[in-house]
Amino acid sequence: MPLSAQPPGRRGTVGHAYSPLNLRLVLAAFGFVVSAVLAVLLFVADQAVPAWIMVALAVVALVDLVVIQLRRRARNRAGSDSGSLFE
Repeated sequence: MPLSAQPPGRRGTVGHAYSPLNLRLVLAAFGFVVSAVLAVLLFVADQAVPAWIMVALAVVALVDLVVIQLRRRARNRAGSDSGSLFE
């Protein structure tokens, strides 16, 4: 999976974006926070298996945050970021 501003063969522009990276960033951050909080609460309640599942989901959300941020930086270097959640 390329981490450039545009995947090969795609024709997204500033006016018609191909991926809502900022919205994905907000949703991934929400998923990370919720998963981490639930993991802590489950560990406190001595529910180890569901807590570890939530830890795994939090790690996946954190990796997603990193990938999205790398793509946003590549898009910014290409000069096509307007700051909207849907671009």
